[in-house]
Amino acid sequence: MNSRLTSVLASVTFGLAVLSGLAFLGKGASHMLDDGAVCVETGFWANARLAPEGLPVAKGVEATGSLTRLCQESPSVGQRAADLGSGLPWLLFGALALLLFSRLLTTVLKKGPFTEPVARQLTTLGWVVAAGTPLAGLVVGWSQSWLVGSMAPVVGSGPTVAGPLVLVFAGLAGVILGRIMRDGVRMREDLEGTV
Repeated sequence: MNSRLTSVLASVTFGLAVLSGLAFLGKGASHMLDDGAVCVETGFWANARLAPEGLPVAKGVEATGSLTRLCQESPSVGQRAADLGSGLPWLLFGALALLLFSRLLTTVLKKGPFTEPVARQLTTLGWVVAAGTPLAGLVVGWSQSWLVGSMAPVVGSGPTVAGPLVLVFAGLAGVILGRIMRDGVRMREDLEGTV
């Protein structure tokens, strides 16, 4: 029963990894070929009481909403690429993490749960999640900050880290559990060798 459930989970996570990868490629290609406006949200003027025509925005930029949404009608290639940076890093990170998790489950099915390859793959998954979360968040934050700065040069708030940074703790927990499993596997092998 458990091996059937693990097999189903491995297949589902692999399918989700493939879908995330295809979404990454599709969104990247379609967005770069799109010739529409590029919009970005900013909280810089959230509490300001300015008239939209008094905003210090670049030429061709339209401020909508409560002065927090900026749209560039004919964006440059850099602005279009920065707009991609707000979503693509998380799709790539998700695809990679799901692929590694699927490989981990497949290894559990083939080798058993308490083995050296499982401990090694759990550690690798933990490091990817622990390092990939802030890296993807930094790319997203930098892209959005640069895009806002290109549309409203006075903002210049600098890059931020966006996203669920609590995943760093989950990744570090995976690293620690992988290390504990690896030590447990070695102790079991030593015990089997002495008996």
